[in-house]
Amino acid sequence: MEKQIIGRVDKIDFPKLDLFHIDAKIDTGAYTSAIHCSEIIVEGEKLKCTFYSKGHPNFSGKQVVFDSYSKTDVKSSNGYKENRFKIKSEVIIFDKTYKINLTLSTRDDMKFPVLIGRQFLSKKFLVDVDEQDVSFKKKQSI
Repeated sequence: MEKQIIGRVDKIDFPKLDLFHIDAKIDTGAYTSAIHCSEIIVEGEKLKCTFYSKGHPNFSGKQVVFDSYSKTDVKSSNGYKENRFKIKSEVIIFDKTYKINLTLSTRDDMKFPVLIGRQFLSKKFLVDVDEQDVSFKKKQSI
């Protein structure tokens, strides 16, 4: 499979989460991918997540319920280790739907509500740091 060139940032869609045109940072320094989640509630066997952020208007505040989830340790760039919930979802980039693992994190203070890491990028994309919104611009031109 030929790798697509993606820029350092892009606008991507998460149809199963009802999130569209979401700003994402393509981060080759991060192993896992993360998405901003403002509220996480565990009720019995279900994980309820609210995707809301005042600073990111496409995060509508809709609650999504997951029957399947796990927890994983994530080490940040400053060496701090955090145990986070991890969900499986789908992402659309270049009009193609991919499966993706996302850790849930509070990213309110971050410029980008989504971080796409190496685990997802591997074998699919090459990152050109001089480019941005490559997938989104291609989608707009169709």
